[in-house]
Amino acid sequence: MPNEITATLLSIGDELLIGQTINTNAGWMGAQLSLIGIRPKRVLTIGDDRQEIMEALENADTDVVLITGGLGPTKDDITKQVLCEFFGTKLIRHPHIQARIAAFFESLGREPLEVNLAQADLPEACTVVPNDRGTASGMWFERDGRVFVSMPGVPYEMKAMMTAHVLPELRRTFAPPTIVHRTILTTGLGESHLAQRIAAWEDSLAEDGIKLAYLPSPGIVKLRLSTYANNDPVGARERVGWKADQLYRLVPELIFGEGEERLEQVVGRLLKERGQSLSLAESCTGGYVSHLITSVPGSSAYYTGGVVSYANAVKMEELGIPSDMLELNGAVSQPVVERMAMGVREALRTEWSIALSGVAGPDGGTEEKPVGTVWIAVAGPSGVRSHKGFYPGTRDLVIQRSALASLNLLRRELKD
Repeated sequence: MPNEITATLLSIGDELLIGQTINTNAGWMGAQLSLIGIRPKRVLTIGDDRQEIMEALENADTDVVLITGGLGPTKDDITKQVLCEFFGTKLIRHPHIQARIAAFFESLGREPLEVNLAQADLPEACTVVPNDRGTASGMWFERDGRVFVSMPGVPYEMKAMMTAHVLPELRRTFAPPTIVHRTILTTGLGESHLAQRIAAWEDSLAEDGIKLAYLPSPGIVKLRLSTYANNDPVGARERVGWKADQLYRLVPELIFGEGEERLEQVVGRLLKERGQSLSLAESCTGGYVSHLITSVPGSSAYYTGGVVSYANAVKMEELGIPSDMLELNGAVSQPVVERMAMGVREALRTEWSIALSGVAGPDGGTEEKPVGTVWIAVAGPSGVRSHKGFYPGTRDLVIQRSALASLNLLRRELKD
């Protein structure tokens, strides 16, 4: 194994500790570092406290220390001052950064305050990292072979800074070992059951020097294959590709894409390729599937619209569900959800439609239909297909998992 380059991720902010803000930065940064061959060793979250920040900096034993937070214009943001103390330097004003900050506020029709302009005061010993999306510049320091980088805690500012400046410079500075990654996206089977199904294949990876990581999220399990290139990136990609091909043959019905693709993007692409349209009839998901579909740029090319038929009256009036069908079977049933799918397809004149009806909870469940029970139907040119799923968890999880299941059912119908 090549010599590892390691990193500490230091997140600063009282709001992170009390749960006012969720620390999504560390997870994203760790993933990006891994992709360029730098191994995140630890994540530390501390408050806006001088002593705690100093101790974290003094105790850092990794090649890279990435710091986020504490760079705002208010008095509780003290990261710059502590960095000056740690590196034995002082703040100096950068006129060109001050001019950029002033221009930013003028573009908003506002006059910058002195506390805003003071964000142009940066440690003399640092290399300034430009912030293309905000007013708080980043800072790059080097000491004893280690690199310390301080960045804003605002996620979209940090991500742009990391992508455009920090990650490329870390690669140039450390020349980390090249790692070949390939991430395969699956849905329809939980992590433990998936692991059991591909156990023999997973056991065979070691002989080719490949590692497998399971990256689960609601309704989706990502399988990331990784190996060191060892000065032969072409051979490494071939090894990973061979194993990926085996996985495709092993669980073809579970794989919907690779990399950063989303299921709604895959479905949209399939519809667009066929020149076909989609409509939705949602009950328990309350429009969430429509939200996923329309989050994809260009979705107007294939998505016509939908009906959120939350009440039975809407199911009857807008989708043509007979009242006796509802009384006999209940809203959460195969006959009703299939009729919903056919009704919205006919009403909106689309080639395909999806319908969902279920018990999202936390109340409303019965012994026959507990919370998490969801019926899904897909209607298309060849008829209607339905599926009863059970997606236990919180209300949000029921909605998310059933929405993904409905998109996957449509995907499979389109592929077939």
